[in-house]
Amino acid sequence: MVLILDPTALLAHDIADSGPDAGALQGKRIVIRIDMLWRSWDWVSEVWAQALRAEGAEVTFWRSCGRVGEEGVAADRDYGELLARSDMAIVGLGNCGSCTSWTIADALRAAATGIPTIAIATAHFEGLANNLAKRGGRSGLRLHILPYPLDILPKEQVNDIARDQYRSFLRNFGVRSRLAEQSAA
Repeated sequence: MVLILDPTALLAHDIADSGPDAGALQGKRIVIRIDMLWRSWDWVSEVWAQALRAEGAEVTFWRSCGRVGEEGVAADRDYGELLARSDMAIVGLGNCGSCTSWTIADALRAAATGIPTIAIATAHFEGLANNLAKRGGRSGLRLHILPYPLDILPKEQVNDIARDQYRSFLRNFGVRSRLAEQSAA
């Protein structure tokens, strides 16, 4: 008898729910997870952080790097401690194969704490991000998709994209704010 395992099988405990909505921003502690690769994500997240702060949120950045060895253990601990002190998590940027994998892994970790979480990826990696979230047992993970290519654009153009995307990002995240309500009308 031969047993064949299906490497594409889904987890029996998949969470198809997107998790809690972010709600009102006033007084919320938000962590934005950035990485060491994509300057465009640094620019987008700074534009969004400024807007989130204007709505009364406290924003902290956490830069993902050094994921192996002692440095990786320390980074993992620091990220966990930051998540424990946060009310919301924004995790990006899925813009290549490995960074999309880390983005989804870090977003799944944040979502597992019960806080509203959203992963950010570019359009070219949307399918991979969805597949990784599903394989990670959380097919309902919130995703916000930015245009691709993004990193080759000049800063001014990326900042314009960030401002243009902000309202739809708020809606995807389930945020109740003046801007989100204006864009729904």
